[in-house]
Amino acid sequence: MIAFIQAHAIWVVPAALILSFLKSLAFVSLVVPSSLVVALIVALMGTSHESVWPVWVAVSIGAGLGDWVSYTLGDRLKERAHHMWPFTRRPELIPRGERFFYRWGALSVVFCRFFSPLRATVPLLCGIFEMPWLTFQVANWISAFIWAGVVLLIGEGVLHVFG
Repeated sequence: MIAFIQAHAIWVVPAALILSFLKSLAFVSLVVPSSLVVALIVALMGTSHESVWPVWVAVSIGAGLGDWVSYTLGDRLKERAHHMWPFTRRPELIPRGERFFYRWGALSVVFCRFFSPLRATVPLLCGIFEMPWLTFQVANWISAFIWAGVVLLIGEGVLHVFG
């Protein structure tokens, strides 16, 4: 795998962007374990001596775009979201998310960026409960870059421990 990453290092940045985008999408994030995958990509990328900065930007942009799409989806769905999976199977998620959302406001986006599956659920709820667009975007993009940095630091740590 290390040899594959070294031979195809040009694909690490687009793959990191796509994985972080998918991990930030409502519903999709429940089945895509991209945080671990991105951390491993960084660890493996370190063996090819490629710069981490483009990966950090790609992971941040992917995460921010994924949350933006989730917010937009929530804004468009509103009450119809109550009748969709996973809310049909776990109807308590919406009232719990609503309480959390109203208690923490924009900080809910920042906090939940670090906890899957809340990472993609909260942006959806922000759209459903009509958080102002600009407020959401500021919290979204700041938390996306912080989250990506943390994920990459974990990847770097894996590299130093096992490299």
